[in-house]
Amino acid sequence: MDLDVVDKLVIGLQTAFTLHNLMYCFFGVFLGTFVGVLPGIGSLVTIALLLPITFHLEPTPAIVMLAGVYYGSAYGGSTASILLNLPGTPSSAVTCIDGHEMCKQGRAGVALLASAVSSFIGGGIGILIMMMFSETIAEFALEFGPAEYFALMLLGLIAASTIASGSPLKGIAMVLTGILVGIVGTDVNSGAYRFTFGSNELTDGITLIGPALGMFGVTEVIASIRRLKSGAITRNVSMRSMIPSRDDMRRFWGPTLRGSGIGAFFGALPGTGGVLASFMSYAVEKRVAKDPARFGSGAIEGVAGPEAANNAADQTAFIPTLTLGVPGSVVMALIIGALLIHGIVPGPRLVLDKPDLFWGLIMSFWIGNVLLLLLNIPLIGLWVKVLAIPYHILYPAILMFVCIGAYSINNNHFDVILVVVFAIFGYVMRLLGFSPAPLLLGLVLGPLMEEHMRRALVLSQGDFMTFVNRPVAGSFMAFTFLILIYMIWTTIKEARGTTKRATSRTDSPTGRSAADVDEHVGPRHG
Repeated sequence: MDLDVVDKLVIGLQTAFTLHNLMYCFFGVFLGTFVGVLPGIGSLVTIALLLPITFHLEPTPAIVMLAGVYYGSAYGGSTASILLNLPGTPSSAVTCIDGHEMCKQGRAGVALLASAVSSFIGGGIGILIMMMFSETIAEFALEFGPAEYFALMLLGLIAASTIASGSPLKGIAMVLTGILVGIVGTDVNSGAYRFTFGSNELTDGITLIGPALGMFGVTEVIASIRRLKSGAITRNVSMRSMIPSRDDMRRFWGPTLRGSGIGAFFGALPGTGGVLASFMSYAVEKRVAKDPARFGSGAIEGVAGPEAANNAADQTAFIPTLTLGVPGSVVMALIIGALLIHGIVPGPRLVLDKPDLFWGLIMSFWIGNVLLLLLNIPLIGLWVKVLAIPYHILYPAILMFVCIGAYSINNNHFDVILVVVFAIFGYVMRLLGFSPAPLLLGLVLGPLMEEHMRRALVLSQGDFMTFVNRPVAGSFMAFTFLILIYMIWTTIKEARGTTKRATSRTDSPTGRSAADVDEHVGPRHG
């Protein structure tokens, strides 16, 4: 290891181990575990609620705290999955399959221990990969011009909106809506007002806070009230019950290492992240298992692999976010928003110009993962009690903090009105099957894309071929085009399948398919 690398690690350790940053790291991971344990809240809502607080903090402790909430919620999400069969976070959903079965067999302690240790190992491997490859990616990205940045951001937006769950067309529609919301306000180049409708409050544009709090704070609370009920947990988990058997230990390590590799890969790709990584890990473990029938009936591999995968993915998701300025998920978009609030533009210059922030954040990941391991095992009794908090007490408190946070930014009631408007919009969109996450991605990246597109056109004297002629930009545009073609193909295929099923139901006089008729009438005889 050369001296240069040692210097960077020393800078990171000096930054991470300051009392201020340690305090916010502990607060972030503790809060992340807390909200991860509670089904229906998660890191997205919590980070949206914490964004107003970051206005009053220095950049490093603010990002350390938000990052701690993000990867801390992945630790806590498995607790509700194992004990309640309710995933605390979406990426912990697959843990319910075998984790809750282990709980019903009286092995909840072993499942919780396997989840905590595999999460720590997965997170550690993700951090190592981030340390090894982030600077290389940043150095490569320094060669990027405005055309490359525009093409890269376009690729990230399209990938995140089409690869993620839900209809790709609806995802793209929400991205475009987010871009339109992002360009509201004063045009930086001409000074003209755009989409302000004569309102002075809109001349400065719509910040990230209103849409984030409204669509992911209030909307999530409304949706959770409809589908969740609180209740006490009757199962007690002791430290003695966490001791695994030799067979558990033998089956633990392989899935954990494989899951860490899968999660590290998918975490760095836009639009994939922990959810896809955890399900992919589960599928791989079931495929390589000597006895696949064990899965679904309490296999420890079904807990260790997915939990390692989603935690590794949470760490490597910071690679494109910090080195390229391209968020792979809506949570990463909030992280970028928090950086922009402090005037810090994420990208390759961040790694070089802000080494204390970049390496301090990486070192805080190590500290946070150790803290999470220490918190999750001894304090499991506390998290069990947290699951008994009545939601009719919890959710009104969340709404109160939403309103206080929105108002405290500018001491302006218009920000609270924006929260209400976006909450209503977000809830209506959810009922119609539109995911609000792509809108936030469009809101964050839209203004940056416009800036780079205009700069590229100025340099090329208005030639749009600059986005295709340049090798790197052309490659990004080609990938974007391929994703769109794949999206169109799958949409047409699904539409044809739906049409065929509808036709088969109406072919028979009774309005049922031939298979349905045979099922009720019985076999035909010649």
